[in-house]
Formats: sequence, C-alpha cells, structure tokens
Amino acid sequence: MSYIFGIIIFVLDVWAIASIINTNETMTTKLIWIALVAFLPLLGLIIWWFAGPKANYG
Repeated sequence: MSYIFGIIIFVLDVWAIASIINTNETMTTKLIWIALVAFLPLLGLIIWWFAGPKANYG
C-alpha cells in the first residue's frame, strides 16, 4: 500500500516540474526549482506549491 503514496508523489513531482518549465522565469531559476523538487520530492513539492513560480498556460 505504501507504493501508492510513492506513485502519487512521483506524479505530483512530474506535474510540478512541467509547471516550472512552463514559467517565464530565467533558466537558472527554473533549474534551481527543478533541482529542489527532484532532490526533495515531498518537501520540494510543498515549498514549490507555496513559493514557487506558477505556469503560464494560455
């Protein structure tokens, strides 16, 4: 049952990274946020949700 939690975190991290890529931030800023989400999956996702750049869809 714990693997479901891991899969959910993985999917949310992929979504966060895709959202970070679709921002108007500089490449350096994008790489820092992507590294944070990739190396600290749960904590990085929470920090990005509250403080990170949001995507520009549209």
